[in-house]
Amino acid sequence: MINRAITVRQPWANAIINDGKMVENRSWPTKYRGPVAIHAGRALEDAAFFEFARSRGLDNAISIDQKTIHALPRGAVVGVVDIVDCVTSDPSPWFEGPFGFILKNPRALRPIPCRGAMQIFDLPPEVVEEIENQLKELNV
Repeated sequence: MINRAITVRQPWANAIINDGKMVENRSWPTKYRGPVAIHAGRALEDAAFFEFARSRGLDNAISIDQKTIHALPRGAVVGVVDIVDCVTSDPSPWFEGPFGFILKNPRALRPIPCRGAMQIFDLPPEVVEEIENQLKELNV
């Protein structure tokens, strides 16, 4: 059961679920390991995202552009991943630190409206149920 989530601004959340961003940078470490929902926050960080991608040579890895970024879902759970480690360095071009949550096994979901929160947070029961229903549909 996936009952915890982490809020990530768009388009970073989209990059985790769809574009191979397997490191989530944070200013704080976590000991948590296991499945977590990716909650796309309401904020949109387009200029910083595209500058980061350009500076790291990730332009070709990104499935969106300046025209489609505003259509990304926000204020919703958009997928799930597994946190498998927390590191202070990583060779991935997505790593910026000071801490990086190493993510595996991204699974996209239809957006599930939900409020975000700081840190890793507990999801409401109705969101947990919808995540489980969607994962069953995907046979995951």
